[in-house]
Formats: sequence, C-alpha cells, structure tokens
Amino acid sequence: MLTTLALYLLLGALAGVVAGLFGIGGGLLIVPVLIVTFELQGISAAVLTHMAVATSLATIVVTSISSVRAHHGRRAVRWELFRPLGAGILFGALLGVNTAVQLPGPVLQLTIGIFVLLVAIQMALNLKPSAGDAQPSKPELGVAGAGIGWASAIFGIGGGTLTVPYLNWRRIDMQQAVATSAACGLPIALMGAGTNIWLGWGEQQLPAWSLGYVYLPAFAGIVVASYLTAPIGARLAHSLPQAKLKKVFALFLLAVSLRFILGNLW
Repeated sequence: MLTTLALYLLLGALAGVVAGLFGIGGGLLIVPVLIVTFELQGISAAVLTHMAVATSLATIVVTSISSVRAHHGRRAVRWELFRPLGAGILFGALLGVNTAVQLPGPVLQLTIGIFVLLVAIQMALNLKPSAGDAQPSKPELGVAGAGIGWASAIFGIGGGTLTVPYLNWRRIDMQQAVATSAACGLPIALMGAGTNIWLGWGEQQLPAWSLGYVYLPAFAGIVVASYLTAPIGARLAHSLPQAKLKKVFALFLLAVSLRFILGNLW
C-alpha cells in the first residue's frame, strides 16, 4: 500500500509540473498512468478505466480552484464568456459521464488512445486554428461548452486542450483564453466527478476506499503532490526551451496512445 501511495504522489508531482510547464491539465498524464497502475493492482478491467477517468476529474476539482483564483487575481478571466460556456459545460459533462459508463473498458481505453494521439500530433506539429471572423455569441458558447464538457468528461481532462484552441479561434487573447479555460475546468470537474460518484455508487467490482468510481488513495496522493509542484512547472516554463520539451512530451503521448490503441485492437 505504501509503495502504491508513493506512486500516486510521484504521478501527482509529474502532473503538476506538466500542467505548469505546458499550460495543459494533468489529466492527459494522470488517466493513462492510472489505467496502468490499476491494472497492476489487479483491479477489475470492467471498472478500472472508468475509475481512472473519475479520479482524474476529482483531482481537477481541487487543482482548478487555485488556478482560477490566480487567474482571477490578474483579471484575466472573461466571466461574460465563462457563464454561457459553463452552462453548456455542466450539461455536456453530465452527458459525457453517462456516455462513458455505457462503454466497455476496452472501448473507453481505445477512445482515450485516439484522443491522446490527436493531442500528440497537435503538440508535435504545433498546430493552431486560424482566427475566426468574430467573437462568439452566447448560444454558440453554450453549444461549444456542451461539446467541450461532453468530451472532457469522457477523457478525464479539464478541457484546456479543447477550450483554449476554441477561444483562440474566436479571437480571444491567449492569456484570457487560458484563464477562461482554467475557470471552465471547475464545472467540468465538479459535474464529472459528482456524476461518477453517483453512477458508481454500489458498483460491486470497485475496490475498497472507492467513492463511486473515484479511488480515494489515488485522489489524495495526486492532489497533494500536484498542488506542490505546479508552481515549479510554471517557473520552469520561463527558463526551459518549451518548443523542444513539447516535442518530447508529444513523443510520450504518442507511445501512450499507441499502447491503448494497439492493445485494444488486437
């Protein structure tokens, strides 16, 4: 148990550094590593992928609060954009969790693998959408939020990978896009984690110390360590060659994606 807890602390530390360094949520790292860790623990294949997604979302509840406070203190969050986005996100995240729990574990892993592959390609090639013609309307923001919330709840991420490019495309300044995306991570995580707890309640194949699909030992270790290391990643972002580091991280994501894609196709 102590060895497993140490692994969760290490995972949280790495997730915190990655989040601070690249400005993306730690879910891209947390979910794949938790899947492998849960497999090694002998947790049932029927629930371990759903547990990894749910636990990742639960950690984002905690980490996003400090992130939102920091961005709000700099007056960078566009709250008038957040409100319609957040409304759509709550609905989308609720739908996303209900979608994910209907998928068998291997199918969910395959879906996550394809998403991680697309993110790896985007990071390696530094692909960015060209700016749109105008800033978004409230109805459009609501629909976009629903899509972002749905996908994020399935993949166990805070949505920054999707929200920031969307807001950039709609001519929102990068600093404001990142800050507003950080605010959007909270409703994604709250609805996603809460729905996973509700739907997983009473599931017979879950291990001890589970709260619905959220695995509490992993949640605790990741939250504590990532809270301490996120500022380190943010400082490193200003002193290390980000372009090269992104390519290295993209290679890691590529390896992770192929492991899940190939492992669940054959």
